[in-house]
Amino acid sequence: MANDKEVIVLTGASGGIGLELARELALPHRKLVLIARDEARLEALKQSLENTGADLETKALDVRDRDRLHAFLSDLDNRNPVDVVIANAGVTAGLGPGRSRERDAEADRQMEINYRGVVNTVTGLVECMRLRGKGQIVLVASLAGMRALPDMPSYSASKAAVIAYGHSLRGWLKPFGVDVTIICPGFVTSPMSARHKGAKPFEMPADKAAGLMCKAIEKRKAFYAFPFLLATGIRLQNLLPARISDLFMGGFKAEIEDDPRF
Repeated sequence: MANDKEVIVLTGASGGIGLELARELALPHRKLVLIARDEARLEALKQSLENTGADLETKALDVRDRDRLHAFLSDLDNRNPVDVVIANAGVTAGLGPGRSRERDAEADRQMEINYRGVVNTVTGLVECMRLRGKGQIVLVASLAGMRALPDMPSYSASKAAVIAYGHSLRGWLKPFGVDVTIICPGFVTSPMSARHKGAKPFEMPADKAAGLMCKAIEKRKAFYAFPFLLATGIRLQNLLPARISDLFMGGFKAEIEDDPRF
């Protein structure tokens, strides 16, 4: 039976920004579908949101598993046509010990989750939205995708790929009535951020970041980067010759602790 509520799909829902987005999005007029790998954390999140009045559904899935993800999204859309999909799942890593090169497995993992996982999420629903002539696709990238961080090569590259993918999607889907929103957060307090040992200018709490992101989603903005001062500085820096721009990146030197989930 079709659901008359707004249907929102959120990946990477069990921690950090994703968890706070889920809390922000859980409203009585919505069906919220939460996807993450950790089934126990998903269930705990679902229980914490039960009094919000939202219709809640969870699914433990790895966004790298395209076949299972597509099968679930296809079944979901048949049951309840999806209005908004937020591709938020992501991981970080940095250079090796002593500023040696990235480990191959870490580089692969970031590209597989941060970029291919986004593509897998989008392609599971995009044709349904295109044929209906409505919907919204939200891609969570990063300011690191706008200006790469020297100590996070693959992370920066994966987020730059998400930005490029989003711009392409928007151009393709606009004539069909499907909106695309690209969001580039800066440093946000979370377990992921806690592993980042270095300067984190303008770091903000995850609940505040989620609130700003939800406003951008509701306004169906094409591109939203925050915090404003840091995003503006990056835009201005990108206008400089590369060698001069590189001089400003020394202040972002950081070590990224290993991810305990990997």
